[in-house]
Amino acid sequence: MASQNVMDKVVSLCKRRGFVFQSSEIYGGLASIWDYGPLGIALKNNLANYWWREMTQLHDNIVGLDASILMHPQVWKASGHVDGFVDPLVDCKNCKARFKAQDLIKQWKNKKKLAAISDGEIEEGREGDLTELGKVRWQEAACPSCGTSGNLTSPRLFNLMLKTFLGPVEESAAVVYLRPETAQGIYVNYLNVLNTSRMKLPFGIAQIGKAFRNEITPGNFIFRTREFEQMEMQFFVRPEEGTEWLAKWRDKRFEYYKKLGIREEKLRLHQHTPQELAHYAEDAYDIEYEFPFGWQEIEGIHNRTSFDLKRHQEFSGKELSYMDEESKERFTPFIIETSSGLNRTLLTCLVDGYYEDTQDGEARTVLRLSPAIAPIKAGVFSLVKKDGLPEIADQLANDLRRVGTVFTDHSGSIGRRYRRMDEVGTPWGITVDYQTKEDLTVTLRDRDSLEQSRVTIAELPAMIAAKIASA
Repeated sequence: MASQNVMDKVVSLCKRRGFVFQSSEIYGGLASIWDYGPLGIALKNNLANYWWREMTQLHDNIVGLDASILMHPQVWKASGHVDGFVDPLVDCKNCKARFKAQDLIKQWKNKKKLAAISDGEIEEGREGDLTELGKVRWQEAACPSCGTSGNLTSPRLFNLMLKTFLGPVEESAAVVYLRPETAQGIYVNYLNVLNTSRMKLPFGIAQIGKAFRNEITPGNFIFRTREFEQMEMQFFVRPEEGTEWLAKWRDKRFEYYKKLGIREEKLRLHQHTPQELAHYAEDAYDIEYEFPFGWQEIEGIHNRTSFDLKRHQEFSGKELSYMDEESKERFTPFIIETSSGLNRTLLTCLVDGYYEDTQDGEARTVLRLSPAIAPIKAGVFSLVKKDGLPEIADQLANDLRRVGTVFTDHSGSIGRRYRRMDEVGTPWGITVDYQTKEDLTVTLRDRDSLEQSRVTIAELPAMIAAKIASA
């Protein structure tokens, strides 16, 4: 299958089977805003629970937090978002298309279509820096959308934060922002967690929550959206241990995606160059996945140094340093950040798991999702819709619901019922037939290997639970 064809089929599958819908679709939709249907929210919740278990339950020094979406406006002044969370934008006066300046530079470099722009000038164009970007001769370059030359404007800065107002009057004093990231909620609660949880370095604070960005060039389905969910963990360490902990969390997080079932050959690490590093970072890595539209970041692991705590200490006037009771040292911890998007992880699992083959002369579409995150764990079917078989199947399904979500279906050919479950990533199909009435066994079919075996009804719940737990 061609790469873009895979993406088109995944998008179609998501709409047809109830994973993802266009928001407000009956009114024509809202660009780059998406709703999650019955299977989508089940997959999303399973992914969030899987991440939460990996990042909190399995560690004795990482705790959770749920910070508010709305925060004091000074939080975003301290973090630099009010003044620095901007994208330089370039417009085409001919076709009215709008582009991120840095994206155009990358396109021209990759395609070697530099027009009148020299390599030296391209290298000097840095994200968020209009002085450097101004050295690029934009007016002489061709628009990637309509192809005309001489119609691109010089870059202009655009803040990505969404504003709203608190209180009855829409005035500047009441301006607040929908958070563009969840990390700041952790930083401003660092002292609260430290004092109430009796934590000692190194320790982490994890959070899953909504964030909002007024993206100008969103797209690729749910990959880049204006409303999204982040899964972040901020790990506080001694400054001299920052490099060591960055390497540890980089490797742990890479292994996490393999454990999730993502193919290793589709994953890679990218270390940020000095030009790519954020102003707060000493070192940083991206975990990237090869999507149909190219290699893209799915998680960032950053050594943020002590920048964030020092900024919030400066703006709030509160002491945010750490006192080591053993050494009697006082210092500001470094922060190792692991940050991933829940929506982006979901898309990665869908794209990576999409597979087509032929069974019994008919085309079969499969989502090879890990049993741990599959929205439906098992499909339970009766061979025929009579002779008490549906009743046995329904009772078995009720017993299995203690283990996970189960779907029942009593009509149509068994082969087609299996294929409908394969298409939404259900790991196992279970069929109740006439032999079941004789020896209380059922047929258990594996989605990926297609192997079938007879299993007793009594042992089935524990067997499925064990398979899910080991995934």
